Amino acid sequence: MSVLAPRDRLIVALDLPDTHEAERLVERIGDAATFYKVGMELAYGGQGLALASRLAAAGKQVFLDLKLHDIPNTVERATAQAAGLGTTFLTIHAYPQTMRAAVAGAKGTGLRLLAVTVLTSCDDADLLEAGYRFGVVEMVRRRAEQAQALGVDGVVASAEEAAGVRAAIGQSMIVVTPGIRPAGAEAGDQKRVATPASAIRNGADYLVVGRPITTAPDPRKAAAAIVAEIASTAT
Repeated sequence: MSVLAPRDRLIVALDLPDTHEAERLVERIGDAATFYKVGMELAYGGQGLALASRLAAAGKQVFLDLKLHDIPNTVERATAQAAGLGTTFLTIHAYPQTMRAAVAGAKGTGLRLLAVTVLTSCDDADLLEAGYRFGVVEMVRRRAEQAQALGVDGVVASAEEAAGVRAAIGQSMIVVTPGIRPAGAEAGDQKRVATPASAIRNGADYLVVGRPITTAPDPRKAAAAIVAEIASTAT
C-alpha cells in the first residue's frame, strides 16, 4: 500500500442525525480533514447516501459504514449498488458467507471492502453472551485471516487487536481502527479504546474519530490536533 499522508489517515465519523448538520460540520472542518464516514444514523436519517455521493464528487474520500450482513444475494446486490455511489470503503460483517457475496458484488469496481471483526463496544463477556466460543483476540485474528483468504481489502479492528492482526495478515491489507479517543477524552459506550498514537504504533492505517471532533467547540482544531499526533507518531 502507498504511503499515506497523515491528514488522509484520519476518518471523521459523521454520526449525526441529518445531512444539514453533517454538511455544516464538513464546512467547519475545512481542509483539516479529507476523509469522512457516513454510517447508519445518517444513511437512515434521510439523504445520507446522497450526501456520501456528493462528498465523493467533491473530492472527499468516503467510508460508507453500513456493516452489511444478510443472505448472499442481498449482500452482493447491495454492494454493487453501493459501488455506484463513488465511495472509497464499505463495511461488511466478517462472516465468510457475507464476505464472499460482497467480494462478488464489488468485482470490477473501485470500491474497497472492510470486514468488521468485533465491534469495539464488545468484550469477551459480550461474545460469550452472544454464543461465541472465542474471546475477542482470537475472534478478531480468525476473522482477519478469513477476510484475507476471501479477497477482502481490509478489516476493522480496535487498536488492542491491531498489532495481532498485522502479525496474522502482514502488510497486504488495510487496517481501520475505530474507538479512538485523545488522552483524557471520555470512552462513552466503547469498551476497547486507544489514543491516536497508540493505534498508529499498533499498525492501524486509518483512524475513525467521531465525538472527540464532532462535539468539540472547534472541530477544525480538534481534527488538526489528531492529524498532528498521527504525523508525530508515524515519523
